Amino acid sequence: MEEVRVAVDVMGGDEEPKVVLAGIDAALAADPALIVVAVGPEELVVPFADERPRVEALVAPDVIEMADDPLKAVMSKRKSSIVVACRAVKKGTCQGFFSAGATGAITAAATAYVTPFKYEEAGERRPLRPCLTSAVPNRTGGLTVFCDLGANPDIEPGDMLRFAQMGAAYARVVCGIAKPRIGLLSNGTEDTKGSHFTKECFALLSDELEGFAGNCEGSDVVSGNYDVVVADGFAGNVALKATEGAAKLIMSELKGALLGSLKGKIAALLIKNDLAAIKEKLSGDAKGGAILLGLRGVVLIGHGATSVEAVKNGTLATAEAVRAGLIESVVEAVGTIVR
Repeated sequence: MEEVRVAVDVMGGDEEPKVVLAGIDAALAADPALIVVAVGPEELVVPFADERPRVEALVAPDVIEMADDPLKAVMSKRKSSIVVACRAVKKGTCQGFFSAGATGAITAAATAYVTPFKYEEAGERRPLRPCLTSAVPNRTGGLTVFCDLGANPDIEPGDMLRFAQMGAAYARVVCGIAKPRIGLLSNGTEDTKGSHFTKECFALLSDELEGFAGNCEGSDVVSGNYDVVVADGFAGNVALKATEGAAKLIMSELKGALLGSLKGKIAALLIKNDLAAIKEKLSGDAKGGAILLGLRGVVLIGHGATSVEAVKNGTLATAEAVRAGLIESVVEAVGTIVR
């Protein structure tokens, strides 16, 4: 197995740093070729690294809080764990970065320091918009790649084409889907549906996107009818939050129904393991978090509701993406990228 160096933000997430550190230990136990660079305050990361042969400390005294303004925090807290880790990826001392910190701050820091690729259009070189992408479980038992999840609320049709190309590369490399079927999120599956913007995107994707299967609806994020669902960041984020909210409602109602009577409590006890599996499936990202595609390095963002298992999965998924050559696959998929 190829050795991979992954930076992990010890201060990321809603829980105490000890939860992140325990998650790092779990990832190291699962991957013998993994080297973790623990990024955070000296009093946390140095003793932790000193006791573990495959952990290195990268001191970052500042912390970007969840409530901080992303851009201001990235500019003013340049010794924060998020910024220091992104710089390490840019320098090449780490091949990937995982954090369960603030999505906005990670996106801003990664864009500024890891930096996006550039593409050529009309004789000009322009920076690629990073696309926030994740794989969510669907009703067929497989995974649906969903992008953009909120990094870019306002985009052009050309951006949507590149998002779709990058999402398809993710589906092939990370999810093992050889020929992904790509759907454009709209308010109906008919070719004539959508806003003026969506219709422009439909025309462009129809002409230039291999594997384009037409418009899809919000329910297709989890239907399994498409392997990739692509949207602008505004619509994608709304659809994602709605899907997550529906999942939480179902689990809450199910819990209430089972615990509301003695008969239900007995039933809950009998199917305890099945319920835990369902909760795990609906609780978050099937591939450890959401990845920012279009950057010159692997940056993966986990849920703020950190757990040991979530940190473990996110760290391992970052290493997996590096080993699978995801960045190079994205470059190949977006034919207009220039080095």
